[in-house]
Amino acid sequence: MQVEVIGMIGAKREGTGKKGAEVHVIGGGIDGDYISDFARVHENSGFDKVLVGYTSSSADGFIVAMHAAAHTSQLGYLIAHRPGFVSPTVLARKAATLDHLTGGRIALHIISGGGEVEQRRDGDYENHDRRYARSGEFMSLLRRLWTSDQPIDHKGEFYRFEQAKSDFSCLQEPHVPLYFGGASEAALEIGAKECDVYALWGEPLAEVKTKISDFRKRVKSTGRDPRTIRFSVSTRPIVADTESEAWDLAHSTLEAVLDSGEKSMHGVGKERLESVGSQRLVDFSKKGDVLDERLYMPIAAATGGAGNTTALVGTAEQVVSSLMGYYKLGCSTILIRGFDPYNDAAYWGKELIPMLKDEVAKYVKANKVTVRA
Repeated sequence: MQVEVIGMIGAKREGTGKKGAEVHVIGGGIDGDYISDFARVHENSGFDKVLVGYTSSSADGFIVAMHAAAHTSQLGYLIAHRPGFVSPTVLARKAATLDHLTGGRIALHIISGGGEVEQRRDGDYENHDRRYARSGEFMSLLRRLWTSDQPIDHKGEFYRFEQAKSDFSCLQEPHVPLYFGGASEAALEIGAKECDVYALWGEPLAEVKTKISDFRKRVKSTGRDPRTIRFSVSTRPIVADTESEAWDLAHSTLEAVLDSGEKSMHGVGKERLESVGSQRLVDFSKKGDVLDERLYMPIAAATGGAGNTTALVGTAEQVVSSLMGYYKLGCSTILIRGFDPYNDAAYWGKELIPMLKDEVAKYVKANKVTVRA
């Protein structure tokens, strides 16, 4: 399997530089020049894609991605989308349109919700399990709408329409890839049925191995071929020229997170820990500050398991070694973003990303691994 390296862009610069600690890359307004520049930094550093996130108050991800794509030539865009606010018939055409206009450079990350408070800002009052059920119906419909050569009628639990059709299909075959994540039973059931790439957060290697094995069994039970499913892992590298400098940077990043008020996020318990994945990160953090030699947990603990907040700390070579551990378990997509997002993306292009891709190529050759996208 070839490795896919994904970063993340936002619509406006936040934070205060290398000593800052941006837990969240999205939000805070819009700056078109920054969007295009941020995307070019990722492209020049060797990233394959960037995630364009979603919240109920941030800039529209499709428009951000289209703007960035117009200022890059190779970089792909993984656009986060929450079902519930746009009909799948509309979204299918919207995504296929952007797929053509970018030359096949987009993918969708289907997210089911950010907690009740976040959802209700956009008028969504469905509960956790219902949101995941809706995501499942939504992904199933996208696949049908993208691949059917006949008009479609549908009457389901969440969506109903008649004679839906499109004058064109996706540029990518068989369709735009669907990424999906979630640690709850509802999420695992839906993901096994519908997604192309299942996303995990940066948990200890033994746990990731168990989750991949379990997910493949779930996929097989649905009648799908487990070999067609790819896996993604997300973590936040903290890299420096020496290991000592990297650990100093990790500790100062934690202090900056706490000083910036991100610690208050831990206090929103109900909202944050409605996510089973967030709760898992908090639980792992209780087992030690450092797991698997360099998986740094205190930032995840301080933010209540907010999203992607476990960090791999060390030199580029050491962090690549840890990332290879995930790759060897089956995580062919590596999603990394820094706590100083812009500068980190540029810095990683000098050593970390080239080294990671070189190590994967060596591993593939030595083990005669089948290379596929």
